Amino acid sequence: MKTCRFSVCVALISVWTLTGALAQEPKAKVIAGVEKRSEMAWSASLKIWDFAEPGYLEKQSSELLADLFLKEGFQVQRNVAGIPTAFTATIGSGKPVIAILGEYDALPELSQEAVPFRKPRLGGTGYGQACGHHLFGVASATAAMAVGDAIKAGSVKGTVRFYGCPAEEGGAAKAFMVREGLFKDVDVALHWHPGSRNSAGDSSCLARIAAKFRFHGQAAHAAGAPEKGRSALDALLLTMHAVELLREHTPEGTRLHHTITSGGGAANVVPEFAEGFFYVRHPKSEVVSKLWPRLLNCAKGGALATETRLEVVPLGGTLELLPNDTLAQVVRKNLTALNDLAYTAEETAFALRIGETFPDKAPPLESLKEVMDLSGKTTMGSTDVGDVSWVVPTAGFSAATWVPGTPGHSWQAVACGGTTIGQKGMMLAAKVLAANAMDIMIQPDLVLRAKAEHQRRLAGVQYHPLLEKKQMPPLDYRLSGRPSGLVP
Repeated sequence: MKTCRFSVCVALISVWTLTGALAQEPKAKVIAGVEKRSEMAWSASLKIWDFAEPGYLEKQSSELLADLFLKEGFQVQRNVAGIPTAFTATIGSGKPVIAILGEYDALPELSQEAVPFRKPRLGGTGYGQACGHHLFGVASATAAMAVGDAIKAGSVKGTVRFYGCPAEEGGAAKAFMVREGLFKDVDVALHWHPGSRNSAGDSSCLARIAAKFRFHGQAAHAAGAPEKGRSALDALLLTMHAVELLREHTPEGTRLHHTITSGGGAANVVPEFAEGFFYVRHPKSEVVSKLWPRLLNCAKGGALATETRLEVVPLGGTLELLPNDTLAQVVRKNLTALNDLAYTAEETAFALRIGETFPDKAPPLESLKEVMDLSGKTTMGSTDVGDVSWVVPTAGFSAATWVPGTPGHSWQAVACGGTTIGQKGMMLAAKVLAANAMDIMIQPDLVLRAKAEHQRRLAGVQYHPLLEKKQMPPLDYRLSGRPSGLVP
């Protein structure tokens, strides 16, 4: 009897082992499919790095990726959600439907060559890929294509859909895409982000609302007839001062940011136009909703005090990420297993030199071998992936595409992203994304458990985007609202 039971146990273990091995075979082939596209991926990412296009204006970047998907046999739908640079690329049919998110917008005033010292590019756009979105979009696309191979070969069943998402940096494109129902049939959404560390976990982020405040005044000779002028710049400066005073009286965790995007061009002319770009952020979207009217009052006060006219340009808002531990465990496991990052002697020399430009001592390069656990934490940034996570179980991670210690939104990040350091992190991300998607396709129970957890975390709360009623995507938000004819 004991022998029989032992034999049954051995047989069951053999079956389980065989099943696991069979499950790993298509997964290994998909990772190989990522590797075979390495040259294509690096070429595409460098082109997008060169394009360095602003949010909602990424015409070349989005077309490049969309055309690559057409060559791979995907069904491409352009101009989705009324956004010229947004698109989807789909392959397969039936369930599960897995969304893989990609981005490609650049940031202003961060033009940079791929060298370890400050050297803006000559003749460029003035923008730079300081958040690594040229790597983000391409890695996600490469992963989707590799999983597409498995679908076409019949190794797995289901649908993979790449989402080409513009204007993540302040444009909230994904919030508009969610509002248009582009994720209504999706079961799971996967994403990643470039960084200086490898990290994963069921973390969240800050919700935010963005807006531009434009002030219209009256021009006059600043010395000869100052009493006839009404300074739009004074209105903007008063607004910014009021926001600084507001900081003391906001809930813990609040972040308020602002910058002048237009403020006059001649010291002897009373500025008749000024524009500022403002953010309000907090870990909870309901707090952001309450802070926004107070921020608006600061602008109204500035206009009232200076007898200028206020024009409010809402740029949309994004919700905090809704974590999903079921998916986070899958992501963390794959990132840990696939992490093989190591620098060559040339890359090490680059890393050490660029590390000398950091305000703080850079972490050791050995940190590349680690996967930092972000479980239960709130990262101090915002992303419109947050809106996706409220309607679909979502999971992401960070891959080290920059030298350890590199701050995001810096010229150092742009420089790293144009080197093989960025390439290695990008390819790691593509493999992890592909492995995540395959695990979900091979193990249907993951979708069921992820959805059940998603419903528990929602706790009956309905998704409400931080968008104005009938607000359209702010396709020109990277352009100044300066009236034509004014001195630049």
